[in-house]
Amino acid sequence: MAHKIGVIAGDGIGPEVVAEALKVLDASGVETERTPFALGAEHYLETNEVLPESTLEELRRLDGVLLGAVGDPRVPPGVLERGLLLRLRFELDLYVNLRPVKLYPGVATPLEGKGPGDIDMIVVRENTEGLYSGAGGVQARGTLGEVAIQESINTRHGVERVLRYAYERANARPRKKLTMVHKTNVLVHAGDLWSRTFDELGALYPSVERDYSHVDAACLYFVNQPERFDVVVTDNLFGDILTDLGAAIAGGMGLAASGNLNPARTGPSIFEPVHGSAPDIAGKGWANPIACILSVALMLEHLGESEAAQRVEQAAVWTLGKLGGTAGEAMGYTTQQVGDMVAESLG
Repeated sequence: MAHKIGVIAGDGIGPEVVAEALKVLDASGVETERTPFALGAEHYLETNEVLPESTLEELRRLDGVLLGAVGDPRVPPGVLERGLLLRLRFELDLYVNLRPVKLYPGVATPLEGKGPGDIDMIVVRENTEGLYSGAGGVQARGTLGEVAIQESINTRHGVERVLRYAYERANARPRKKLTMVHKTNVLVHAGDLWSRTFDELGALYPSVERDYSHVDAACLYFVNQPERFDVVVTDNLFGDILTDLGAAIAGGMGLAASGNLNPARTGPSIFEPVHGSAPDIAGKGWANPIACILSVALMLEHLGESEAAQRVEQAAVWTLGKLGGTAGEAMGYTTQQVGDMVAESLG
């Protein structure tokens, strides 16, 4: 049976990298039925709508969604981020943000003396709670007495389910190591909830080695000891920051894939490169589609197409070798040519 896939090409370089990722998806041999959705800056500027209810209901009936990128300088900051990206995460209960941090052979890292054997981890970020839940408010805006409050919401239900998912991921990997990252020495209330739940669930996974790191220390270790990490689990804000650092040490944003997951598969999960819309290079053919292609591999894995997922990842890695591990304008190939190389290597 064909998987029902939604496609949100989005803004800037989004349509360019999505076109190549879909080319690779076709070459994988996995059967899909695809529905395009014109969401993003252009839709908002034309209609003053970000995510219509009717479109949201259509998305709920799908198996997965491939998202290129959204963002445009003509749209005020926060409109698309909160109205589209965060709303989709909350409405579809995409409570896991999954970010592989993996250095592939031939790809340069800024970390001296480190290689692919040192940088191979998965970051599991809680995706629907914490400081991004939207709780808080403003009083006396624009005056000297202005007060802004942003509250971090952490529930036992939300913390437990993301920790359980992280334990399952760690248990399925060869190293079987799980590191929780938080700031328990300062954020004592949320930190206590995370720590107690982490320890209680650990008793159910005796084969998984447990570790803990404060988030500031984890930033240090990502740079000077990345090999200490296997699976990392953390809250929404800390995960947002750590994963960009992870992308930097694994070759840059042009290679960084992600999945926003509903592990129960009661609705679609959303897969996207994390490099943004890069409107300054849109239409120039400089965008590296590898991150979007690797996001397709994550989508295939989530849909149960593990063999196809592995082949797509391997084809992307082979192509990176041909590119000399470079990205963007320095690739020496156009966005379309890179997509062709990956698709042809699948064949």
